[in-house]
Amino acid sequence: MAGLRLEQLTKRYGSKDVVASIDLDIEEGQFTVLVGPSGCGKTTSLRMIAGLVEPTSGRIIIGDRDVTDLEPKDRDIAMVFQNYALYPHLSVRDNISFGLRARKKDKAEIAERVAYAADLLNVEELLDRKPGELSGGQQQRVAIGRAIVREPSVFLFDEPLSNLDAKLRVEMRTELLRLQRALGTTVVYVTHDQEEAMALADELVVMNAGTIQQRGGPQEIYDHPANTFVATFIGSPAMNLVDGSVDDGTYSGGGLRLADVDAVAGPVTLGVRPEHIHPVGDLTDEEATEPFTALVDVIEPLGATAVLSLRIDDRTLRAVVDSRWLTGLAEETTSEFVFDRSRLRFFPR
Repeated sequence: MAGLRLEQLTKRYGSKDVVASIDLDIEEGQFTVLVGPSGCGKTTSLRMIAGLVEPTSGRIIIGDRDVTDLEPKDRDIAMVFQNYALYPHLSVRDNISFGLRARKKDKAEIAERVAYAADLLNVEELLDRKPGELSGGQQQRVAIGRAIVREPSVFLFDEPLSNLDAKLRVEMRTELLRLQRALGTTVVYVTHDQEEAMALADELVVMNAGTIQQRGGPQEIYDHPANTFVATFIGSPAMNLVDGSVDDGTYSGGGLRLADVDAVAGPVTLGVRPEHIHPVGDLTDEEATEPFTALVDVIEPLGATAVLSLRIDDRTLRAVVDSRWLTGLAEETTSEFVFDRSRLRFFPR
């Protein structure tokens, strides 16, 4: 295994930079997730690392080798695609071993590596079947097995779970983490699903419009988003944003007035996560801001929690509250709420 470094990596189509001069240093054995909306440049970045797309400029370093101009087969990487890319006429055994056979590996070594991957992925009983006889989750395991047997320095995953149903996606996330911990290989993983990104990543790289908006640990990015794009992209429901201004330590905007806020004076955007909005009485006076009154527009019960749509003037805030509070709340009635003061975020405008 090896680390990976991108230096000023750029891909330009015509006058448009799809990937705009990004720098990224990924440590050996790290699970790094590139996340962002469609068209943000994450898949193009991954395909440049793989050698499937030629960079306009910049360098790709794997371990201590500059692989920018090398063919994909010479980069010591293995890639798992969104559509599995299995050969339908070959058995599972032959699909997994295809790359090894193409490299003229010894038959005993091939058998040993296939057996190891099959055991790791629990597909031993599938080895003599064809891909058409497998479920989506089983096909994905086979695609991962084909990558594992190559023993690459870096694994690349391009939205590998997007074709699976919700339950299977969650199960496969756990399997991927288990595999990566067992193998200790460097992983670069692309997804547009921020929940999947948060669950898998050692380090999260949030991209938009071809640039890196923020990188860091998932919880760090969730708690301290660098800007309003990251704030609203990471988290579900998204962070509430309210434009206003701070004057002499008091925030005013969107029907809210909050005293003693920790923010620089001037125009700002207030950010607050839905789970940091509480009914009055749920926080101590020291923890809470001053109360505000809101119309409870819609209540969405989710079992242990509920999502509330709160109306303040013409603005809607989303709150996530413990279900025990539902007995005191009703749609189309007003109630008082507070913010968790320590969780407020202020973005300069």
